[in-house]
Amino acid sequence: MTKLSVNLNRVALLRNTRNIGIPDVMRAAEIVISAGADGITVHPRPDQRHIRPSDVYALAGLLSKHPELEFNIEGNPFPDFMDIVRKVRPHQCTLVPDSPEQATSDHGWNVQADANRLKPLIAELKSLGCRVSLFMDPDVDQIRRAADVGADRVELYTEPYAAAFAAGEGDRVLPEYFRAAAAARNAGLGVNAGHDLNLHNLPKFVEIPGVDEVSIGHALIADALELGLAEAVRAYLAILRGR
Repeated sequence: MTKLSVNLNRVALLRNTRNIGIPDVMRAAEIVISAGADGITVHPRPDQRHIRPSDVYALAGLLSKHPELEFNIEGNPFPDFMDIVRKVRPHQCTLVPDSPEQATSDHGWNVQADANRLKPLIAELKSLGCRVSLFMDPDVDQIRRAADVGADRVELYTEPYAAAFAAGEGDRVLPEYFRAAAAARNAGLGVNAGHDLNLHNLPKFVEIPGVDEVSIGHALIADALELGLAEAVRAYLAILRGR
């Protein structure tokens, strides 16, 4: 069964527009946990535009009381990011090749070009007890290389699929993701996915065999404006659990 990790960045982004502490990231985490989410994802950026280091540490404390749930910290492994991960030792660390000025992640790793940087970082993360996932385009050759640098999983960057689906062309793009997921599994890698997945395009996407986890934030928080946060989580879980 594909697991759901809820990304709380958008909750923090809204909170940070005012200095009154609402919405409360910790309260949001408690709600999604109570609603049945399988884990929490955060992406602390250098400019702290949304999730801040203090949020990461507080969430780590909360999740320590829920050993059945996973904490996934994602980001570009700059020194400050690595310092956070060393302190928290999350279950999973997803490395993303985004630059500090990017509004959001928009491409996967070029593993061939970045192998010398990635290998020692992945080795250190694994020594800390973290599962390591690399954010990847659905490029079969690059995904095969992810295994060579020591990654445990890949997270397929799904914005191209989401955009095609919205244009009525999802079936044209989806085979790329089938091939990418198969290549990952054949290389001994687990398969995660995320970016712009929503209630409309997720059912078709999870027809791909062997997707271990989806990380969803922006769309789920948007749906929560209509459904409420707990019901939004349950709506995504209903898709993933086939009911």
